[in-house]
Amino acid sequence: MQVRAGNGLVRRALEDHLRGARCRRRPGVRGFSLVESLLAIGLLMVLAALATPSVLRGLDDARGTSAARHIAGLARFTRMQAALRSASAGLRFERDGGDYGYAVYVDGNGNGLSTRDVRRGVDRPITAVERIGDRFAGVTIGLAPGVSGMAGDIVGGGTDAVRLGVSDTLTFSPFGTARSGTIFLRSREGRQDAVRILGATGRTRILAFRPEEGTWVAR
Repeated sequence: MQVRAGNGLVRRALEDHLRGARCRRRPGVRGFSLVESLLAIGLLMVLAALATPSVLRGLDDARGTSAARHIAGLARFTRMQAALRSASAGLRFERDGGDYGYAVYVDGNGNGLSTRDVRRGVDRPITAVERIGDRFAGVTIGLAPGVSGMAGDIVGGGTDAVRLGVSDTLTFSPFGTARSGTIFLRSREGRQDAVRILGATGRTRILAFRPEEGTWVAR
């Protein structure tokens, strides 16, 4: 009974407060008219339309950068696996229609990674095959039109986006060394990134192409 009484007192106090607020409203004060509201909504829609391209470009840049970091991370993971297992390990790319699938493989018979042993199941994958677009929407392993070359890797002379030798495999020895090469990534809006592997050290670098300058810059 005390609870019900308390609820009734609270309800009456709230009603009294609202009634008092209505009484204290100054005469002549009113809200926005329909025309003013429509003008405000229209202005917001114009501002949103102007901001949308910048937002989309920002998202596109973020996806491209994240995709390049993902590939660079996989390269470092492959290098670490080679050292831990005392066996050759490789990040292998394979064409799948107009795209590439990739996975990390480990040498299973001590003679190094080879396409033949991968086909026979001797060199087995330790990661699932994936495509970059499955993780980062709109990003592909590819080259945008008009992209110039970088030192030691002339892009303009070909369209191959994976430059890791004939087998398209980034192979690391147990000592952490690899063959130098580059993987190019392209975003939906044409942003161009590249993951560069330095063979002597096995280290990776992420580069971004600046079309207005025609140069590559480190990220």
